[in-house]
Amino acid sequence: MKVLVKEKIGDSGVQLLRDAGFEVDLGVDWDQAELEQRIGDYEGLLIRSATTVTPELMEKATKLKAIGRAGVGVDNVDVPAATKRGIVVANAPQSNVVTAAEHTMALLLAMARNIPQAHASLVEGRWDRSKYSGVEVMDKTLGILGFGRIGQLVAQRAKGFDMKVIAYDPYVGAERYRDLGVEKAESSDDVYAVADFITVHLPKTPETAGWLDAEAFAKMKDGVRILNVARGPLINDADLKAALDSGKVAGAALDVFPSEPITDYPLFGYPNVVVTPHLGASTAEATDRAGYQAAEQVIAALKGESVSTAVNIPSIAAEDMAVLGPFLPLCRSLGKLAMGLVEGSSVDRFELEFLGRIAERDVRPLGIHVLLGALSGRTEEDLNEVNVPGIAKERGIEVAETTNEHARDFTDLVRVTAVAGDKRARVVGTTLGHQNRPHLLEAWDQRFNLQLEGHITLLYYRDLPGMIGKVGTALGEAGINVISAAVGHQRDEKPDDEHAVMIVTTDVPVPDDVLGQILASEGFVSGRSVALD
Repeated sequence: MKVLVKEKIGDSGVQLLRDAGFEVDLGVDWDQAELEQRIGDYEGLLIRSATTVTPELMEKATKLKAIGRAGVGVDNVDVPAATKRGIVVANAPQSNVVTAAEHTMALLLAMARNIPQAHASLVEGRWDRSKYSGVEVMDKTLGILGFGRIGQLVAQRAKGFDMKVIAYDPYVGAERYRDLGVEKAESSDDVYAVADFITVHLPKTPETAGWLDAEAFAKMKDGVRILNVARGPLINDADLKAALDSGKVAGAALDVFPSEPITDYPLFGYPNVVVTPHLGASTAEATDRAGYQAAEQVIAALKGESVSTAVNIPSIAAEDMAVLGPFLPLCRSLGKLAMGLVEGSSVDRFELEFLGRIAERDVRPLGIHVLLGALSGRTEEDLNEVNVPGIAKERGIEVAETTNEHARDFTDLVRVTAVAGDKRARVVGTTLGHQNRPHLLEAWDQRFNLQLEGHITLLYYRDLPGMIGKVGTALGEAGINVISAAVGHQRDEKPDDEHAVMIVTTDVPVPDDVLGQILASEGFVSGRSVALD
């Protein structure tokens, strides 16, 4: 497969792609016309911020399966259009977290000690030693709004300067605050009340736009200092200017602005404002790291492996995938089997239950793989982890997931129920042994324990002697080898039920005529053959 590296990403990322066996072309000097002409040759695309991937470009990219963005944002990629086409879009969200945290601390110290102003004064020939006296940061309180990756790294570094740290983020567990020795604020107002320095590390959303405004500044301590190395719109410019003019805010350090690039800004030239041209992610290490991480994700996507930083499929923590990974093949098989048992009906809904140890994890990948098993080969679209939830929704198939940390008889259980009108087909499975072999535990309301193989036949019949022999004889005469077989019946729970379920796994599919021959024998009621490969 071929990968196009459209922008400069660093040699390590390019070499990683080549070492993984991909043919790599560098299109750094291509114009838009050449890109549109040649994009159809590539399965993978790596970009930074200068290349815009539009729906029109994707129409020409007929082979494209993965887009890697060497950086955090993906604003230059039409993600919904990529999702619709089954293209994985992944970024490098951790590539610049250290760089951004370090730049935050650099600006904090520069603002506290008036370093840029003192430097400019001295090189202009003035010795203004007394004019640029600053403040110490030791024992001062740093307030952090947004306690994600970068906010936590800033906290760790601030603690190294003996600062007190208080943070506000309702989506971070209390244990994480305790681990880092950071006070957990219940609201942003709690931060405003005590902080000497405030740094914002919030996401850019309609709700966070103008988070620091006149109302917020009014609640802060007199002489507070403000930092923004996150996103320009988080601060209301006019309100910050007014707070600086009034003396409410003693200083500000800004790396980001409402629009960029910008060279004419109301606070440029303010003696108590330090500014940098969006340098938060601008280090050689971050650039190289972003390219390398984006290349890793493109490789994973093209090889059909888990894409941990995809923005249009669930991003799953590595520790969760370590537990859930062995259950993905099981879920695909259960999805296929459940669909096979209600085939011929209009499927309305899948009810998914995850029990035991796996219920403690982010189970979204399990549900996606159930859908992949159930729908693959049944739609006009090629399905993958990216587009299958949307296609199921478009087809009016509902999905309901529940979790329960307790599983009866087994450490983990997966239950899949396909609902088609008044028909319900439930199958239950788990994995067993060191190799996590998938086992079927229940189907057609009967229980057994059988290792799932590539081809499975289920038969519902009257529980009479000789029925297994009839099946074996029919399969043998057809040249079909039986790998394993099991019988389930619930005489204790249903003493009046004279029927049982037989499950047979074979080395090749059981043809319809052979299945029909078996069902024509006395005592057989119904049957299904399902290919799980």
